[in-house]
Amino acid sequence: MGPVKKPQEHSRYGNAADNELLADLGTQAFYDTFAAANSPENMAAFLAETYGPEKQARELANPSIFFLIAELEGVAVGYAMLKSNSTEESVTGDKPIELRRIYTLQEWIGRGVGAALMQAAIHEARQRGHDTLWLGVWEQNPRAIAFYRKWGFVEVGTHIFVVGDDPQRDFVMQLSLSSQ
Repeated sequence: MGPVKKPQEHSRYGNAADNELLADLGTQAFYDTFAAANSPENMAAFLAETYGPEKQARELANPSIFFLIAELEGVAVGYAMLKSNSTEESVTGDKPIELRRIYTLQEWIGRGVGAALMQAAIHEARQRGHDTLWLGVWEQNPRAIAFYRKWGFVEVGTHIFVVGDDPQRDFVMQLSLSSQ
């Protein structure tokens, strides 16, 4: 018996043909993570407002947005969405970029997909000349908060994130890219 072979993993840029894939991944990951903490009506409203092939096609066509799609053995298991020209009052830095989404499908959580996406997002942000990477994370998502802290993100403020008709408080966290 030889060494155990680790699945082939890589990330690639999203392209116009990925709109359905991103809509499906986003819907599934958001639902799996947050459905239990939200009413079915608010979850349905948020998913309908945020995900769908036409919505992701518009995001893919926006020059301020890019996607990194994580694949294992040719199967998409998560993605990161970054948006330049986006900031919050509490975010510092001369040229911030937002990590708008970083999603891993439920069955792949804990297998390094999120870490690979974060590493790729940090690399891309630096390559594009950004000095700060920032994000919003629900205050009631301790697993995600711990993940971001592990990467060096610090809380710098709060903002409201609306799911359906439910205003929820997010922590705004940022990572200085010039200090790494």
